[in-house]
Amino acid sequence: METYANALLYAIPFFTGLVLVEVLYGALVKNQKHNVMDTVSSLSSGLTNIIKDSLGLVLVLVSYPFLAENLALFDINTTWLVWLIAFIAIDFAGYWNHRLSHHINIFWNQHVIHHSSEEFNLACALRQSISNLIGYFALLLIPAAILGIPNEVIAILAPIHLFAQFWYHTQHIGKMGWLEYVIVTPSQHRVHHAINPEYIDKNLGQILCVWDRLFGTFQEELENVPPQYGVLKPAATWNPILINFQHFWRLVKDAWRTRSTWDKVRIWFMPTGWRPTDVSEKYPVSIIEDVYNFKRYKPKSSNLLKGYAIFQLLANTFLLLFMLYNYAEIDFRELLLFSAFVFVGIFAYTSLMDRKPYAFWVELLRGLSGFAVLFRNGDWFGLNSFVSFGSNFMMVYFILSIGCSFYFTFIEKERTEQALVI
Repeated sequence: METYANALLYAIPFFTGLVLVEVLYGALVKNQKHNVMDTVSSLSSGLTNIIKDSLGLVLVLVSYPFLAENLALFDINTTWLVWLIAFIAIDFAGYWNHRLSHHINIFWNQHVIHHSSEEFNLACALRQSISNLIGYFALLLIPAAILGIPNEVIAILAPIHLFAQFWYHTQHIGKMGWLEYVIVTPSQHRVHHAINPEYIDKNLGQILCVWDRLFGTFQEELENVPPQYGVLKPAATWNPILINFQHFWRLVKDAWRTRSTWDKVRIWFMPTGWRPTDVSEKYPVSIIEDVYNFKRYKPKSSNLLKGYAIFQLLANTFLLLFMLYNYAEIDFRELLLFSAFVFVGIFAYTSLMDRKPYAFWVELLRGLSGFAVLFRNGDWFGLNSFVSFGSNFMMVYFILSIGCSFYFTFIEKERTEQALVI
């Protein structure tokens, strides 16, 4: 995990920098594909995913090294051909994992966060799950294990394969000629993220588009059908933590409410969106019918609140980068505590972006807990070793967070409501 943490120290600034480049480019060409709150929400989602992954918070059903050791029929040397076969095997497994996520109720829960943005941009690519707590991907790599592909090759290629899926989350690149027949392109992935009836559950490939063409899930982007983004059951929140479990909570409620024992069991494994008949009739769920005219989620936000959201995103990114940089020096229990402060901080400021009144109380609890850590240790997880004023910086940060949260929850919101009445 320490190696992974070190890799993230470079990955986070790199991908965030590319998002900023896209924002600046959109402003330059007067074709902006970002809005502040959505982009902050997307980047915050990426932070929560990093927290979960860096701590290894997943139950692995079976590991690839175990499969390779017990299923390999061949003992092969690592040549360029082995690397190529391994890459194809990962991409093939990725296609089927992606297809499962779109077609099975319980698996959709771990993927819905990625589709929840009603925008489509590079920040959207960073909306990654924290609800994928069961690791089963190695099972889809059984063909590679049988061929004897070494674990070291898979371990190197897997993150490269993941990072290579970032670039095509953009509306600024059109169709790419002959490459449209080889790799997944921005045009193809715009189709994948769209909720138009023509586009739903299409283009599930991750790097190579051959799987979609082979298995009947390919759809070209049509000039007369502009993609509309989001999910048919809108998230209606900027809080990525809530989005991660919205679908799961709906499944829990439906399983509890239905009178059919069989439906209580099969709801988890039925096609995405399936609901027991008795529940769907009694408890209807609103679904977008007209994809071109639905009301997008955009609660009223002042420029000051947008600025505060950006400040909190930067502050929590800094805290997370420090945690990753100091990963080896912090005890695992302390890592959990440190991560909790960042995680709760993200919950607090994204709830504030939603104008939820409980955002202040969450921030107050985090701030008071932060003061307790500072008074107990006289330091913030070793920050004073890097900057002498580290503890003072964190003290000011918590005071500022509590004060701003109070202002936006009780003062600015009240003034806004009074202005609307007048």
